This record gives sequence, structure tokens and C-alpha cells, in this order.
Amino acid sequence: MATKTISIDAEAYERLKRARRRPTESFSRVIKRAVWDSGPSTGAALLRALEDAPIPAKGVLRRLEQAQRADAAPADPWKE
Repeated sequence: MATKTISIDAEAYERLKRARRRPTESFSRVIKRAVWDSGPSTGAALLRALEDAPIPAKGVLRRLEQAQRADAAPADPWKE
């Protein structure tokens, strides 16, 4: 197996060290199981996600509508 040497700062090293599941786990394994950001969020990506999302049950929609109606702006937004 080929290897590469990289340089990381002390904070990154400590984060990798804390991410290990056990003291003997290699940093390579920690990095391989990391979840990386898939890129910037866009309106188009949101619309695609919503198209694939399940339709909420009527009871859930009703509770959301009730919560929205009950959510009034504060009388003085500078104090709350």
C-alpha cells in the first residue's frame, strides 16, 4: 500500500486523535469514515430534495399550521 506524508497543524491533529474510535485506529481510517461537505447549498438542490421528500401526514401539516398561527412577533423585539 502506498503512503503519503502530509503536514497538519496541532489543532487538526488533536481533532483526528479525538475522532478515533479506539487508540489503535489509524488516522487513515478516521479520514476514510469522515463525512465531507458535499458543496454549497443551492436553491436548486433544495428543490430537488423537496421533490424526493415524502408528503407529511395531514396531522403533521395541521400542527405546523397551528404553530405558525400561534407564533406572534414580540411586542418589543429589542427586549425579547
